Amino acid sequence: MEDLLSILLGLLAGMVVGGGIVYLVLNNAMKKRSVGILKEAELEAEALKKEKIVQAKEKFLQLKEDHEKDVRERERAVTSAQDKAKQREQQLSRQQQDLSNKDKQVERLQEELEQKLAGLERRREETEKMHTKQVNLLENISGLNAEEAKKQMMDSLKDEARTAAMATIKDISEEAKLTANKEAKRIVIQTIQRVATEHAVENSVSVFHIENDEIKGRIIGREGRNIRTLEEMTGVEIIVDDTPGAIILSCFDAVRREIARLALHQLVKDGRIHPARIEEIVAKTKKHLEEEIVEVGKRTCIDLGIHGLHAELIRMVGRMKYRSSYGQNLLQHSREVANLSAIMASELGLNPKTAKRAGLLHDIGKVPDEEPELPHALLGMKLAEKYGEKPDVCNAIGAHHDEIEMNTLLSPIVQACDAISGARPGARREATEQYIKRLKDLENLAMSYNGVSKAYAIQAGRELRVMVESDRISDVQSDEISMSIADRIMNEMTYPGQVKITVIREKRSVAVAK
Repeated sequence: MEDLLSILLGLLAGMVVGGGIVYLVLNNAMKKRSVGILKEAELEAEALKKEKIVQAKEKFLQLKEDHEKDVRERERAVTSAQDKAKQREQQLSRQQQDLSNKDKQVERLQEELEQKLAGLERRREETEKMHTKQVNLLENISGLNAEEAKKQMMDSLKDEARTAAMATIKDISEEAKLTANKEAKRIVIQTIQRVATEHAVENSVSVFHIENDEIKGRIIGREGRNIRTLEEMTGVEIIVDDTPGAIILSCFDAVRREIARLALHQLVKDGRIHPARIEEIVAKTKKHLEEEIVEVGKRTCIDLGIHGLHAELIRMVGRMKYRSSYGQNLLQHSREVANLSAIMASELGLNPKTAKRAGLLHDIGKVPDEEPELPHALLGMKLAEKYGEKPDVCNAIGAHHDEIEMNTLLSPIVQACDAISGARPGARREATEQYIKRLKDLENLAMSYNGVSKAYAIQAGRELRVMVESDRISDVQSDEISMSIADRIMNEMTYPGQVKITVIREKRSVAVAK
């Protein structure tokens, strides 16, 4: 029993000793681990501290740089303000000095004026004294006082003036009779000169409105290729300037201007603007405008009740919409003459339908495709004869400007109605008609050369652009053509200023892939 007890006590003592040893071992391990964790935490804290210090330094440097930049900008602003203040101060000083000089000049002028006034006053007093002395002397010599002498002199002068006035009136009346016709022509010419410029501009320029000015750059194109193609295809000068929301189309031919305007409208609406597209749109526009011209001619004939008109004459009637005559639209003028002729013919017991037909066609010679060297009345008569109009209608057309003899009662009616329609202030503008004729003569002169495909007079006749066929005309021949045209213009035509002749030779190679 004692042995068992001693064994148990030994085991208990061993367990206590073992537990103590284990505790010491575990405690020592925990201390080592805690020391490692502390060291690791200290290292992390040190690294974090360094990182924060670096960030703080960077932030401080950034703030310092921003502050220095702000200080520099403020210094520049202050310096600029100081410079402006100095300049303003110098300007005010100069203005003050100028004002001071002007004040001195005004004072000097006032002194001179006062001296001159004093001198004039003295002279006036001396003149009055001399006048009184002379009047007294004359009264003593003549035995008459001043009033009686004045009355006798006035009576004498009245008789002389009356006689001279009658002679002058007679001379003026005779001279007026001799010069009345000349004076009337002078007044008419002056009136034409004053009014013709407005009509020339009004009838040779159109304005194409655009929504924004960005479209101008697209119309011009890279290196101007789009606008150059448009001008070559239409024969219209396109002016793109600083005018907001507008492009100017300049050409004496209203049909060309309308083609250019419609083509531009279609191109801007479509958005695709390049040379190939421009050529396509211009070709379509020309075809569409021709159809519209025919439609206008048909509609005019229907409105006026004119039947059986040849198709070519109908087309020419439609072309009148794009021409002007004596300050008004040619088609409107012709409709007006037609209605007036019908009314006048009815009053005289003649056929109003024939009169209306002649009145509508009387200016048909102003709108042919090719214009020979004939007055428009004779040319219109030949066209009417060519397309089967009756002799009395043809005679009325040819005689409305007295180019031929009138042999029917219809002719003076058409002539009178034409004068009635055109007789209004500012209507006569022969200068514009001559201007248009000169431009057409320029184009016809260029077209008379072999190998020339197109010719356009632009910039009010100051430039003539001639397109030649590249397969028939060489570069050397192009130079010869330009020089020859210039020589013929100088020798055969009358023109103001200078005319620039530009011959354009362009080679195009086209192939189709199928």
